[in-house]
Amino acid sequence: MRVALMIEGQEDVTWEDWVALAETCERSGVEALFRSDHYLSVSGAPQRGALDAWGTINALAARTSTLRLGTMVSPASFRHPSVLAKLVTTADHVSGGRVELGMGTGWSEIEHRAFGFPFLPMGERMDVLEEQLEIVHDGHWGEGSFSFRGRHYTLEDLDARPKPVQHPHPPLIMGGAAGPRSARLAARFADEYNTVMPTLEEIAERRASIAGACREAGRDPIPFTVMTTSLIGADQAEVERRARELSEWQGRAVDLAAVADTWIAGTLEEVTARLRVYEEAGVERIYLQHLLHRDLDAVELIGRELVPAVA
Repeated sequence: MRVALMIEGQEDVTWEDWVALAETCERSGVEALFRSDHYLSVSGAPQRGALDAWGTINALAARTSTLRLGTMVSPASFRHPSVLAKLVTTADHVSGGRVELGMGTGWSEIEHRAFGFPFLPMGERMDVLEEQLEIVHDGHWGEGSFSFRGRHYTLEDLDARPKPVQHPHPPLIMGGAAGPRSARLAARFADEYNTVMPTLEEIAERRASIAGACREAGRDPIPFTVMTTSLIGADQAEVERRARELSEWQGRAVDLAAVADTWIAGTLEEVTARLRVYEEAGVERIYLQHLLHRDLDAVELIGRELVPAVA
């Protein structure tokens, strides 16, 4: 199983924090560093700051040499699809082909209102996402010129150059709960489908939904992956210490027993066993949401001990 680190960038992750995280990932053997794409704290802490996701990724691309970088996920409501495609292509060139794009509808109404982004009903947000997927995937990353007339966007004779470094394009990840429309779009456009904090039963259901949609579209099933909160220690004492620190950071107590069905939490041995179960269920990559982003020792533990244990 592949292991990636996922950081909630809107929770006061500074540029210095990003550099330290990227350097620690590369040094310890973590393959990929992903970040959320938010402009406002989603933990109810408005005093926390957020740097732009693709601005950060472009800067980190120039500071790293092996680390893969991406978003989990970029809301379709934040950027015109041509702007998003150019940002990703630029990062792909800067990094020498090490970026991945996660795309979704966007979900935080408070954040959208605060920054002036339209927050449409869910069905319309899916319409916007579908148009953006087609424009990015077929238009900017496809061959030849591209014209598009949709409800929300119009492109005339687009010939987007340069193309990305990765061929045929950077991996495109869709995220969600694998509902019928999401599954159909993933089967048409995505290279990976990610779902957030599922139970094992939900993994089975959602993976089956994506695989079925891919079969109907005439393609092999795409990789199915999971993103979930992680809290890992070398031993039980370290797990308990990090649980106390996370409780303080969140402003509420962490009850590891209550989240056992959805979090990746426990000692290194317990987490390794848990990921083996996920792997048997068909999960091909795990994104470990590391909320204590200044705890670089935990990143080292993931890279040096967990990554080889589940490889």
